[in-house]
Amino acid sequence: VREMSEGELLQIQKSRRNGITAEEYFEIIRKKTAALISSCTACGAYSAGASEEIVERMKQFGEYAGIVFQIKDDLLDYQKTGLTGKPTGNDIREGKYTLPLILALQNSSSGEAREIRKMMRRKDLKGKDVFTVIEFAERNGGISQATEKMNEYIQTALTLLQDFPDNDARNALSELLYFIASREN
Repeated sequence: VREMSEGELLQIQKSRRNGITAEEYFEIIRKKTAALISSCTACGAYSAGASEEIVERMKQFGEYAGIVFQIKDDLLDYQKTGLTGKPTGNDIREGKYTLPLILALQNSSSGEAREIRKMMRRKDLKGKDVFTVIEFAERNGGISQATEKMNEYIQTALTLLQDFPDNDARNALSELLYFIASREN
């Protein structure tokens, strides 16, 4: 709970600036979404009587699963209207810099990035503005690079499971990762 609170405060503090870096983004989601899921996986292992080493490995697995969850959630914000249960562009309307936008800004020209940042500071973003940001993120590789990053975290999490016996529990954890990454809402 402490880490989640720190993550929320960090996000509020960083959002007052003109965007955040990828490193700051990952620090925020590690302290928010990933902290919750890693606590759950660690507690599950602990309650089953696992060794400290296994509890730590499951905590790390949960952190990676939480990061995958959050990146996917951010990617859903860039989907075309009607494809998800989540309103398209909600984070954009709130002026949140999520991974697809952060990566697109890194890949774009300084002039184009400046215009998008200026747009993101406005409090009254219209539907066409949201579409402009989504199109910008697509055109500048933010969506594809965020998807690649999510897939890297999936592979890292799966690596943590390799030493466990091949059984229903391990398979369920693997399937959970793929479900998180392929969910539509």
